[in-house]
Amino acid sequence: MGTVTVQALRVVLALGLAGSLVVQVVMVPLLGADLTDAPPGVRPLLLGYVVLGVVTVQVTMVCVWRLVTMVRLGTVFSTAAFRYVDVVVGAVATASLLTFALGVALAPGDDVAPGVVLLLGGLGLLVAGVALVVVVLRALLAQAVARDIEATHLRAELAEVI
Repeated sequence: MGTVTVQALRVVLALGLAGSLVVQVVMVPLLGADLTDAPPGVRPLLLGYVVLGVVTVQVTMVCVWRLVTMVRLGTVFSTAAFRYVDVVVGAVATASLLTFALGVALAPGDDVAPGVVLLLGGLGLLVAGVALVVVVLRALLAQAVARDIEATHLRAELAEVI
C-alpha cells in the first residue's frame, strides 16, 4: 500500500472519527429534542440505537487505523493483526444485531409503519453481510500469515544449507 493511500485513508478515518464525535455530542441531543412528540418508548430506542451504532463505527475505524499502521510497518502478516480484525467483526456483528433489535422493538403496535420495520430488517441483513465479508477477509489474512511463516521457515532452512 502506497504512502499516498495510507495518508488518504488516515485523513478519511480522522474525519470520520471527528464527525462521529460531533454526532454523539451535538446531534444526539438535538435528535432527542426533536423526538419529544415521538410515541412513548420510541425516543430512548432511537437514541440508544444511534449512540451504540456510532460506537460500533468508531471501534471499527480505530481498528482499521491500527491495521493500516501495521501495513505501513510491514507487520500486518502476523498473528497480532487477528486481534483487530476480530474486533471489527464483533463491532459489525453488534451493529447488525442492534439494527435487528431495533426493528423487533418497533414492530409491535401502530407507532411505526411496517415498511420501516422491513427496512430495518433489510439494513440489519446488509450489515450482517459486511461482517461475513470481513470474516472471509480474515480467512485470507490467516492464509497469508501461514504462507509468510512457511516462507520464513524455508528461508531459514535454505540459509542453513548454504
